[in-house]
Amino acid sequence: MSIVHKIGRRKTSVARVYVKPGSGVITVNGKEAATYFSTDVMVYKLNQPFILSETVGQYDVTVNVFGGGNTGQAEAIRLGISRALCEINAEYRLLLKPAGLLTRDARMVERKKPGQKKARKRFQFSKR
Repeated sequence: MSIVHKIGRRKTSVARVYVKPGSGVITVNGKEAATYFSTDVMVYKLNQPFILSETVGQYDVTVNVFGGGNTGQAEAIRLGISRALCEINAEYRLLLKPAGLLTRDARMVERKKPGQKKARKRFQFSKR
């Protein structure tokens, strides 16, 4: 098996994920995942597909991610890893799909409308 390339997206984040057989090292934008993402929750999100498919430590992951914030980037990477694992072995789909790891979260920031303060917040209304 050679390198598998997949793309994951979340909000405005786009992650290009490259998965190859290895020792379980996750590199994000040239840094190790634990140093790139400050909290353990974010690192857990990256490892979630491997934990569910019981392939922890079997694949090296290299990621180029841009746009958005920490959470959006972590979830974009998670989607990319999940898609790559499904291409490696189709049986992983049965494990990852019920957990919701193969679903692209389509929620985006609602745009600001003219004549309003924000997307939904209005300017103060005065009757008189």
